[in-house]
Amino acid sequence: MQDLLIEATKYTPYIHFQAEAHRLELSGESYPEDTISFYRPVFEWLETYLKTYPEDALSVVMQISYFNSSSSKALFDLFDMLDQSAADGKAVKVEWRYQADDDIALEYGEDFQMDLESLGFELIELEEETDG
Repeated sequence: MQDLLIEATKYTPYIHFQAEAHRLELSGESYPEDTISFYRPVFEWLETYLKTYPEDALSVVMQISYFNSSSSKALFDLFDMLDQSAADGKAVKVEWRYQADDDIALEYGEDFQMDLESLGFELIELEEETDG
């Protein structure tokens, strides 16, 4: 199975699915003009991945600093798909990473975490970057 790589733009996140490494990374901001079209290949890839590697643990690393309401829906749908897979026995771990001073990202992570029943979901506070 081929990896999926979508480079970040001003409006869309960096997305990298690594099939053989069993790792999905999303980072950046998400407010595309057409959220459904943007995330469609992500959902298609994930669906194929989950069928191809049903027994392998999946690591998901999320560091989304901003997203609009339609992206929120897409992320919830993504987490729901992963949660269902975890309920079916697949080991799935999500790391929701946020900057120490970003209370909004923390709140969103907590909201997603509360809605999930089977998915391992960890909130990880990142240290502030310093110059020098």
